[in-house]
Amino acid sequence: MSNKAQTCIRLEPELLYKIAVVAKKNSRSMNGQIEHLVQQCVKQYEEENGEIPVDPDAVYR
Repeated sequence: MSNKAQTCIRLEPELLYKIAVVAKKNSRSMNGQIEHLVQQCVKQYEEENGEIPVDPDAVYR
């Protein structure tokens, strides 16, 4: 069983297709590609604004 939280996002069909192409070229699943992109976004944000503190009580409810 995975310890990852499940979420649902809505995307334009064209964007979904393009992400699928990028994922395939990077040998990733669609989910893996989206997770990679989100991680990059958070990393960039934290580099510019400082680390985001994580409240374990809020994360693991």
